[in-house]
Amino acid sequence: LDLRRSSNLGETLNGLPGVSTTSYGPMVGRPIIRGLDGDRIRLLNNGVGTLDASSLSFDHAVPQDPLSTNRVEILRGPAALLYGGNAIGGVVNTLDNRIPTEPIDGIHGDVGGSYGGANNDRNGAVQLEGGDGTFAIHADVFGRKTGTLRIPGYARTATQRAADGPDADQPRDRLPNSDGQASGGALGMSWTGEHGYAGLSYSGYDSNYGSVAEADVRLKMHQERFGLAGELRDLTGPFQSIKLNFAYTDYQHKEIEDGETGTVFKNRGYEARLEARHADIGPLHGVVGLQLGQTRFSALGDEALVPTTDTDSAALFALEEWNLTERLTLSAGARMDHTRLSPAAGGNDRFDDSARRSFTAGSFSLGGIYKLTPVWSLAANGAYTERAPTFYELYANGPHAATGQYLVGDQNLGKERAWSGDLSLRYKDGTDHGSVGVFYSSFANYLAETNTGRYRNDDGDVVAAGDDGALPEARYQGVSARLYGLEAENVTRILQRDGHALDLGLSGDYTVSRNRDTGRSLPRIPPLRLRVALDYGYGPYSAGVSVSKAFAQHDHPANDTSTPGYYSLDANAGYRFKATGVQWQAYVRGINLTNQDIRYATSVLREVAPEGGRAVLVGLRGSF
Repeated sequence: LDLRRSSNLGETLNGLPGVSTTSYGPMVGRPIIRGLDGDRIRLLNNGVGTLDASSLSFDHAVPQDPLSTNRVEILRGPAALLYGGNAIGGVVNTLDNRIPTEPIDGIHGDVGGSYGGANNDRNGAVQLEGGDGTFAIHADVFGRKTGTLRIPGYARTATQRAADGPDADQPRDRLPNSDGQASGGALGMSWTGEHGYAGLSYSGYDSNYGSVAEADVRLKMHQERFGLAGELRDLTGPFQSIKLNFAYTDYQHKEIEDGETGTVFKNRGYEARLEARHADIGPLHGVVGLQLGQTRFSALGDEALVPTTDTDSAALFALEEWNLTERLTLSAGARMDHTRLSPAAGGNDRFDDSARRSFTAGSFSLGGIYKLTPVWSLAANGAYTERAPTFYELYANGPHAATGQYLVGDQNLGKERAWSGDLSLRYKDGTDHGSVGVFYSSFANYLAETNTGRYRNDDGDVVAAGDDGALPEARYQGVSARLYGLEAENVTRILQRDGHALDLGLSGDYTVSRNRDTGRSLPRIPPLRLRVALDYGYGPYSAGVSVSKAFAQHDHPANDTSTPGYYSLDANAGYRFKATGVQWQAYVRGINLTNQDIRYATSVLREVAPEGGRAVLVGLRGSF
């Protein structure tokens, strides 16, 4: 994780098999799993929803900085139903131990920072934890400041520059308005004992960054989060343990154009989860639970693109496992969600016709792992999932300056439904491990944001493309769709002698999608990606080099564009040492060393905003 940390969550996870990122400049990136993005990927912090606005629009950052994250879990299959029926693509859960769950005796902590990258990222973080074996306290603080992103050549593609005309300003070598800063911290405490814990926490997050789509638009974000968690273990009776997680979030961000606030987005609400692990019922062991949530989302201002909407939700869920034999383990998950959305026009006539909607969505999944040998195993999952449409898919109707679009929803949309399955072959033998798998999903009423080819002005009137203030129209609509593909990864120890170790890593993924109504691809699907890496270790020394290849993406909707392929050469080196009682690790990373023009097919701004050019980053991290 230390070597992967970037300035946003999506880029930190980008490149893992099946995982890519949306990318909206260096400060913004939300994970994509197997071609699925937005509300289909459930983002959690310590098992509870983040309640931000990142799924509404690609320019909205996730208010979690990787600097404050200790661990990241990516969940797919039956276990994902524990956290949301809308998690058709999967779950990304960040963990930070802000409410300590185990006894802490004494004081320990971590300190770290790095400098460099294509945007001159300067960052640092400190985390301290202490306790007397019963009472524990946690504190952390972090800060990040970045400059304008260096890019290899023109910001806009040759096709886009030709469309802009000879008189248009064409930025080069630097991506305008791509600088930013973020800071935050947390304080948490808990009582810990042999049979459980109980605690609470407070955290804050602030950021200010530019929209790389509009040179005069900046986004200023603020979030406060209050958490409460506890667990009772080793109980007698029908339940072995009971666990509670609760978080209240107050989120706000402002879109500021030419120094004036145009739209203010607010999201306030809570999410609560109660999980109970029941006593074994014969060969069955598992958990049942209840999840409740309530949010109020508002977009205030003359250019509000969604009405103020209250969303109330309640869910029941269960996950069971059955060790059928020593070789075969089966699992099954089920979930029932009820969601009610209540919009309020608030005096904006664009939303006068918005009507209340409610949905009941059911999901279930089956999975199994069969050990072929002590080294090899076969894993399979199958699921039926339903997702209620979100408020923005139903009610959006307005301009969005930060993305340069006019968004239009459809309040008559029904539930998104999908049948999906995957099959993988895995092995682990000492330091060698790997897997290869295939997946398939068939959607009825896949809710897609698609470009219609029309243009509208700020008042919503349909206009010609060349008119002043013309914005491309993007509409949410339900289509029949399917996605399928494969993922593979492998790490093999090819040398181990006299303390020297050399590992060869191979990985790749490929996703294909089809809108069955048009025969074309769904928007923003990642292309075939391959990676080969060598990692070397000797005592306190480490080094690695990797080459990644993303192929061109010519499979896209009718009103979209192709994306060229690229190579990326990256390298790293590290050294571990101990000084003044602190275990340190110093490292250096070389990023995009051949200075490739990298544009992600998953980015809505690939025509105008490439990724960073050649860069070097140095870092130091210590623990005590």
